[in-house]
Amino acid sequence: MPTYQQFPLPDAGEGLTEAEIVEWHVAVGDTVEVNQTIVEIETAKSLVDLPCPWAGVVTRILVETGTTVDVGTPIIEIDTDPTGAAPAAPEVAGQGAGSVHHVGGAERHRGVEPGGSDEIEAARAAASDVTPAREAVLVGYGLADAGATRRPRGAQGDAPAAVASAPATAPPAAVPASAAPAPTTPARAGRVLAKPPVRKLARDLGVDLDSVSPTGPGGIVTREDVLGRAAQAEARTLATYPGDDMPWLASGTVSADGRATRVPVKSVRKRTAEAMVASAFTAPHVTVFHTVDVTRTMKLVEKLRADRDFADVRVTPLLIAAKALLLAVRRHPEINASWDEAAQEIVYKHYVNLGIAAATPRGLVVPNVKDAHRLGLLELATALGELTATARAGRTSPADMADGTITVTNVGVFGIDTGTPILNPGEAAILAFGAIRLQPWVHKGKVKVRHVTQLALSFDHRLVDGGLGSRVLADVAAVLADPAQALVWG
Repeated sequence: MPTYQQFPLPDAGEGLTEAEIVEWHVAVGDTVEVNQTIVEIETAKSLVDLPCPWAGVVTRILVETGTTVDVGTPIIEIDTDPTGAAPAAPEVAGQGAGSVHHVGGAERHRGVEPGGSDEIEAARAAASDVTPAREAVLVGYGLADAGATRRPRGAQGDAPAAVASAPATAPPAAVPASAAPAPTTPARAGRVLAKPPVRKLARDLGVDLDSVSPTGPGGIVTREDVLGRAAQAEARTLATYPGDDMPWLASGTVSADGRATRVPVKSVRKRTAEAMVASAFTAPHVTVFHTVDVTRTMKLVEKLRADRDFADVRVTPLLIAAKALLLAVRRHPEINASWDEAAQEIVYKHYVNLGIAAATPRGLVVPNVKDAHRLGLLELATALGELTATARAGRTSPADMADGTITVTNVGVFGIDTGTPILNPGEAAILAFGAIRLQPWVHKGKVKVRHVTQLALSFDHRLVDGGLGSRVLADVAAVLADPAQALVWG
């Protein structure tokens, strides 16, 4: 007989409690294999592909695309025995003796629930009564005990039709009433009341009548209403112009007057905000600065780019700065530590997981190169390239961002000279690498045009004194000023 298994949303790593369904890769009726990717979810840290723990046929999609659900909430139902014959149903009045009602495979595959199919519901009920064993779903286990609280996309209100995103395509199977998100209330029911000349005026001015507040008798939109709405949206009254790149419109709700868009805080942005607030109000930050001539570093970068061994990797000054920081950590291992408030202990790390702050379309992420202290320059260049490419594609896994020990943030890529970076939670220091500019510089007693940059090191003053932080930054600057120094220290 059919065997129905419901797949609960797993913990995608490090105690996450919820995730958003981004895209289903299967539909009702599809045959799936074990470990086949069935859905893409977005957690507070990254996009994650979930594999199917069973082989079988998809019978129901339980959660719509765009819905945020808690860990442990069933999101899909699989018939793991699609070829099994359905049991005979009891005789129904009006049927002849021996007449049996069967549920065909085609109906089941289409997600159809025919009347009288008590055996299917019984099978599902029996499956739901059994406490599921932990299934290795490749991305974690943690099943929540509490039910899900759904927060459908766009629950804050309705955007005007002119700027609202197109509705997402509904999944092939209807979502049960208990799982379906509550529909939003339209701003105004029925067709907007307006005379034909007013409608033509609105079309000519590019005004959406749904966004106009009517002042005429009986709720009719007048010519003055349209002209007033058009004046509000003119370029001279708004900071953003028609046609500007405004990606937030797709996930936000535009105000009735068109002057603001509200976007829910979620995913990477929410996680980043929480971490930065916790860091800023927990660790006392101190920042020291150093301006350094990096002309020799720039010459080294050019030589490495011409080296056939480095032909397949991207060589930038950031690579040399990262290596310089690793050498400084080796000379001053006390900087590679964390503060354990609960245990009232300082934890000194005997390894360096080098974090690289990466700006992505989804927000700031800080993946780290594991055991970076063991890598040569070529291996480090390869690791940095892979790390940043994965981050920009939104595919950084929670494991890649866990257990960092010290971080580099390259603000120079944005043309910024320096900054006062906030510590990554659980770390004692972060280095900001500024833009490299041609500037007049005293070199060997003469003023010459040299490549110059500014470095900034923020550190946790609870466990890093000013002397230690200054020595670490001075060592990083020394290597950037003369990369041959690395041979002496390495």
